[in-house]
Amino acid sequence: MKKTILIIGLVTLVAAFGFASGAQEAAGGGEFIIGNGAEPESLDPHRVSGVPEHRIMMGIYEGLVTPDPETATAMPGVAESWEISSDGTVYTFTLRDDAVWSDGTPITAQQVRDSWIRVLDPETAAPYAWFPSMFIKGAAEFNAGDAGADAVAVEAVDDRTFRFETVGPLPYTLDALAHYSFAIVPMHAIEEYGNEWTLPENHVGNGPYNLEEWSPQQRIVLTPNDTYWNASKVMLDRVVFLPVDDNNTMHNMYLNDEMDWATDVPVSQIEQVQLRDDFQVSPYLGTYYYVFNNGSEPLDDARVRKALAMSIDRQLLVDTVTKAGEIPAFTMVPDMTGYPGIDGFEEDYDAARELLADAGYPDGDGFPELTLLYNTNDNHKAIGEFIQQQWRNNLNIDVTLENQEWATYLASRRAHDFEVARAGWIGDYQDPNTFLDMFVTGGAMNGGQYSNAEYDDLISRAARMPAGADRFDVMRQAETLFIEEDMGVMPIYYYVNKDMIALDEWDGWYSNIMGWHPVGDIVGN
Repeated sequence: MKKTILIIGLVTLVAAFGFASGAQEAAGGGEFIIGNGAEPESLDPHRVSGVPEHRIMMGIYEGLVTPDPETATAMPGVAESWEISSDGTVYTFTLRDDAVWSDGTPITAQQVRDSWIRVLDPETAAPYAWFPSMFIKGAAEFNAGDAGADAVAVEAVDDRTFRFETVGPLPYTLDALAHYSFAIVPMHAIEEYGNEWTLPENHVGNGPYNLEEWSPQQRIVLTPNDTYWNASKVMLDRVVFLPVDDNNTMHNMYLNDEMDWATDVPVSQIEQVQLRDDFQVSPYLGTYYYVFNNGSEPLDDARVRKALAMSIDRQLLVDTVTKAGEIPAFTMVPDMTGYPGIDGFEEDYDAARELLADAGYPDGDGFPELTLLYNTNDNHKAIGEFIQQQWRNNLNIDVTLENQEWATYLASRRAHDFEVARAGWIGDYQDPNTFLDMFVTGGAMNGGQYSNAEYDDLISRAARMPAGADRFDVMRQAETLFIEEDMGVMPIYYYVNKDMIALDEWDGWYSNIMGWHPVGDIVGN
């Protein structure tokens, strides 16, 4: 636990966020304060799509499975056990007898079914509905409005038995079920309160913590859920999430003991924090990339997209800007066990200029000034400024930078209201498919409107193949088409986790490739 200290400075920030010194409270009551980045879009797990939201969701909800804090692989959650058919397509779960909502209402298989139908219902307009649609037989048709809910292969066999059928022998299904798009939600509370069910006074959850307070742009406070089936493991008195999207502010608050876990580090401080014992850096299953709006000129021309991608010195970027050990990316899928990967593309300024000339813009003449969109964050700004200068120097083109706060930025991307946009993708499970399936034609996360019928067919074919080399070969074909031939997006680098947390003061927090740290497992020493 933290020692009580007298904090001098940052008085204005403390007042603005409306919390007392975390160091003082932690010493007396087991409080854990997290610098969570952006203000969440929602606390409804069917209406969110980001990493900041995911951290909160792991505290107040639990699905059929829950992530192991050390490996991020699936462990029993609401389901105490399961069976998988010999062909790998039918999953049958047995729910716990003591799985109940925070208001004492039992969690039944019918509620699981109703929850999954809700996220898939086109009227819900869930931004992540595409994800379970990729798994569940009949889900894509229902979500597209081409079939009714009865077409979805989910079944409440009895109160404690839930069954569903997948579109094929997808080897990553079980781990994927820990994602919030497969969340079980309190349908009885939603029916009673409508869109206000996520307000603290109405909220009903089933995770290790309850929602005590949600003060937008200030803080979210969780307290232990006494009805949670594994409540005895929950040791903290309070968990506080602070929506601090300025990394310098977050870093200063961490250094002043006003938070216990900072989820990012400003690029200007990387060299200094690398000397500290409380800086946790580790591999992260994620790719930082830029999205091209494939549906607008001149980005509808693959030659232009390739020219932009080939004219960036990625090694210089990671050496001089990000500086935390990130790896330059020339493919969409990071290195992954068993997957041979593709060769990708190469940086070649001369070839990039030739491509731009072939597209009708010799030496950049006549090329329209593009706007590069990013969500408010100093790191994204620094990367954008670097790439802006690279394109000016190497292609003689100009780009304007535009930042938007998190929710607005997400809305702009979903509405295709951008030309080039910063993006990042953290794998939802440990398989190449998680980096590729979102780019099928019309996909909800395909904000750049990439479309290639052959690519769609390859992704669909891989989904119906058993695990093994043949399936990976089909995925390699899809990625080759997507990146080497079409340059549907522009990979920039592979992420690393960059966290500030003193592991001699906190147990239950482990570095893992998914960056998942369930707060229900964290306890102070």
